[in-house]
Amino acid sequence: MGCACLEGECSDLPQAGSYFRRALDKANELMLFCEPGNPLSMATRAFHQFSDQSCKSLYVYQRGEYDEGMHGYSEPVTLISDIVSTKNAAATIKFNLGQLYLRLNRDDEALKSFIGCLQVGQWASECLGKCSTSGGVSLIAVLHNIGHVQYRSGHYKDAIKTYTNALDILRSTHAQDQNKVTLWALSGTLNCIGVCNFHLPKANTEKALAYYRESLALRRAVLGENAVTKEIATSINNIGRVHYLRGEHDKALEYYSEALTMRRSLFGNNHLDVAATIYNAGQTLHHRRKLDEAMTLYEEFLVIAKNRLGYNHRDVAAMLKCMAQIKHECRQVEDAAKLYREAIEVGRAALGEHHPEIASTLNKLGNLLYESNDLEQAVKVYQEGLQVERMVLEHDHPNIVVTITNIAQIYKLQEKYDLALNLYREAVAIQRRSLDSSHPNISSTLSSMALIYYRTRRFTKALEVYQEVLRIRRDAYGDVHVEVAATLNSLGLVLFKMDLHDFALQSFHESLRIRRQLLGPNHRDVAVVLYNLATCHLECGDDDNAMHYYRETLKVEKAALGGTHPDVVLTLLHCGQVHQGRGELGAALEFYDEALEAHAKGGSDDKSGHATLARIFNHRGNVFLQRGQAKELVEAMTLSLRHLRLAGKKENELVVSGFNFYALAKKHPECPAAA
Repeated sequence: MGCACLEGECSDLPQAGSYFRRALDKANELMLFCEPGNPLSMATRAFHQFSDQSCKSLYVYQRGEYDEGMHGYSEPVTLISDIVSTKNAAATIKFNLGQLYLRLNRDDEALKSFIGCLQVGQWASECLGKCSTSGGVSLIAVLHNIGHVQYRSGHYKDAIKTYTNALDILRSTHAQDQNKVTLWALSGTLNCIGVCNFHLPKANTEKALAYYRESLALRRAVLGENAVTKEIATSINNIGRVHYLRGEHDKALEYYSEALTMRRSLFGNNHLDVAATIYNAGQTLHHRRKLDEAMTLYEEFLVIAKNRLGYNHRDVAAMLKCMAQIKHECRQVEDAAKLYREAIEVGRAALGEHHPEIASTLNKLGNLLYESNDLEQAVKVYQEGLQVERMVLEHDHPNIVVTITNIAQIYKLQEKYDLALNLYREAVAIQRRSLDSSHPNISSTLSSMALIYYRTRRFTKALEVYQEVLRIRRDAYGDVHVEVAATLNSLGLVLFKMDLHDFALQSFHESLRIRRQLLGPNHRDVAVVLYNLATCHLECGDDDNAMHYYRETLKVEKAALGGTHPDVVLTLLHCGQVHQGRGELGAALEFYDEALEAHAKGGSDDKSGHATLARIFNHRGNVFLQRGQAKELVEAMTLSLRHLRLAGKKENELVVSGFNFYALAKKHPECPAAA
């Protein structure tokens, strides 16, 4: 949440650097006394003048505008003439140069300056070995600044080592002098180590929390239990962030509330530290699904950010995206799309056209459009995001794979199967390069490819890919896992289509065993496998087993979904078909009538609902044809045709079949041709 600098603010910082370098050259030649008018004095004044208007660096999580307690020892040091030495002067100038480079975001040069200061300090331990000196640079200050550069450059483990060196020195010093100055320095160092543990790629929340709590306890020991300072507020805010990261949202909110009260009392309502805690609390409420409360805090953050940072700032863009996500989750599609687009516009103004955060927001917008079934626009937005990702991310970055597979999924839905397959192949190639050969993500992409092969009737290829998926998932999860069961079910479907019914049945039975073990007997996924088993037995001419498994399917579906679910209606229809095929017409009609009743209570009036009704009436009509009941036949077929039209299907999809055509023809002879 930062920028390089606001235009015009840092105009005198290069001049300060020039004075520091001139002073350093002079210090290397002779003993330097800090008299009015010499280069060091002028440099120090220039540094102080702009210390509150410094250029901020970008942080991974929270940036320089927001206080994490990492800015201790950030003031320049002044030389006092009666204790100055050449080495002391050189160390001081290097330290101040390092501070200047930090404000100019020139971290490499800052680090060199601080390390140079440290090296000089080894020669002049009298001015660097103490916790705090008058007229010299402390060793703790140098270590803190080295740690700070390492931290904001993302080298958290190195930063932890550096801060720990400072901590060891401070603990040793405190054991000897027991003064509050050392105790206060200890609290700041503990906080810095906590922050670095928090920011590790895999956050060490246990250590971070322990360091934060010790830091807070020391600060309260120095200032009093009820003291209200920015350092104490920062410690409390940092503790809240650990609880948030650990998913302990109630605890996080307690700490954020306390920190927010303190920060409002210290800074008022328009301060960036207040905004940081508002954002944190809003984010926590968002995760707790208290969306109205979260939106209120997000809106307050946005007001502060616009006022303090300007409209075209990355944090304004980030907050617009958060607000869009709430609208997205509430299915307020137009409002969400508007906010996503505004976030993209602001982000581009703040960060440029090509930045990971722009790609992220484009993908969020693409998701919204996809969920709204606006597939053409979704593809365009995903492709725009993919173009940005290819420019700013590594070639094998997982975000690129996600976007590629999102586009492929849309092509699959649009039945543009060749385009989808090309993208899935690219995604798998990236995954094979960047992931372990048995990584589950590879199996997910391969499974999508296998489904396309299945739909396009390339069953041999589908079988080959599903077998690889099964191998990967068994390696990753073991033999008893829901993903393994799903793959076995898919394999069974492919084998069924290849007329390898015995192998298909084996696959279905294994899937059924795993799903019952993991999901229980009355889960919808169990019903799916039972249905497939019934269909496979029916295809083999084994009506008894087919009917057994259809009844089992019906039992599970009613328990899992209720008696009026569309899946129940379809299973009732299939039960009727089995009885009809066996000539048990009365039993068939009972199932068809039950299907009609279930549909009337819970079925939809969309095209799929009308298509289901057309099938039921069609089958009932064929039963009446077999019985020779002409009146009922005509009524049923008429209703079937009506629902076919409402479903958007062709009338020639009506199927007429039966055994009693001759008797029907005798009772209803053909009419003469129309005049």
